[in-house]
Amino acid sequence: MYNKNFLIFTNLFPYFNDTQGGSFITNRLMILKSLNIDFNVYAIIPDDTYFVKLIKKSSGKKIYDNKKNNLELNGINYNYIKIHRNLLNVIKERTIREKIFLQYSNYILKILYDQIKNQNYNLIIAHGMYEPPAGLIAKIFSKKLNIPYVVNCQGSDINYKMQLSPELYIDVFENAAKVIFVSNALLEKAKNYGYSGNNAIVSPNGVDLDNFTLLDKNKIKQELGLKNKVVGFVGNLLPVKRADKLPEIFSEINKQKEVDFLVVGDGSLKKEIEQQCKEKKLNVIFTGKIPYDDIPKYMNAMDVLILPSRNEGFGSVIIEAQSCGVPVVGSDNGGIPEAIGDGGIIVKEDDYFEKRFAEAVIELLDNPIDRDILRQRSLSFSWENIVNKELEIY
Repeated sequence: MYNKNFLIFTNLFPYFNDTQGGSFITNRLMILKSLNIDFNVYAIIPDDTYFVKLIKKSSGKKIYDNKKNNLELNGINYNYIKIHRNLLNVIKERTIREKIFLQYSNYILKILYDQIKNQNYNLIIAHGMYEPPAGLIAKIFSKKLNIPYVVNCQGSDINYKMQLSPELYIDVFENAAKVIFVSNALLEKAKNYGYSGNNAIVSPNGVDLDNFTLLDKNKIKQELGLKNKVVGFVGNLLPVKRADKLPEIFSEINKQKEVDFLVVGDGSLKKEIEQQCKEKKLNVIFTGKIPYDDIPKYMNAMDVLILPSRNEGFGSVIIEAQSCGVPVVGSDNGGIPEAIGDGGIIVKEDDYFEKRFAEAVIELLDNPIDRDILRQRSLSFSWENIVNKELEIY
């Protein structure tokens, strides 16, 4: 087998104030490293002016420290490639997207080419099609270095960004050796925008089975002061996750059954949700954002996990829950049905969604799925399995 040496560009990555960011990329790279595969990773970050940072801060967006050049996490070194952004650049990103993204990509080529041209890379891997799209950067380097590139799409890039510049995305995809999507639903979404799908592969995200595993449910419930059946939510408290409807869903469940609720995560809707739950006199524990390694403990306290998202690329939290022996009730949006499989219930979008969603939760509480069966289903989603399948593609 030939020596593998990968050049990797990513829009998704950990940072000093958010080491959990892009965890599905870090997990992939950790497996590659364990297999003695060589690679260099370049993360594309905005180098924003003070004024742009103020605007982003006011809208709750992530702020990056311009002084940082790299981060080493779990043995993976992320090299940060900075893209200067002033207010004019931000306006251009909304008006002449393809032109400004091409300028950004050519700038990255200019500053990196001499550094990497003699590294003997034999494949370029791009994670994400955000701003500027890592896939576009990969395409430009591919032409210059005369080696193929693969694009890996995770969800929001297709669900929200592709519609803004479909021709750019289609061009990047059609010229790639392969395009990997985390779900069939995401692939179909891209095809709806005009992508042929001829070079597409579906490969979901994986799960850390050593971390997400079966623990003593009763002991954890006792530690957390939970006395009843527990319905939980794990994720960002944002409209896309339908977090704004959690109080209504919880209230509908409580009409039929005395249940404790556990909400793990943070986001712009947190205060509003807390207030509504208080007004409805619901017994809800809000943990806020917690370390990633602590999530399995809270998942094991749950009897049902819910994911009512309005959009979802795949839904890795579903596999993480199932690996902890917890069934899932989810909406029929995006890749959620593919992730749930026979490990829960899927609720279709239609009238009275929240009421029907609550009824599905009650059904699972009354007729639970065996924890060992759920755990067994999750085993095929180990990161080792996922990465080895992707290595066959590479």
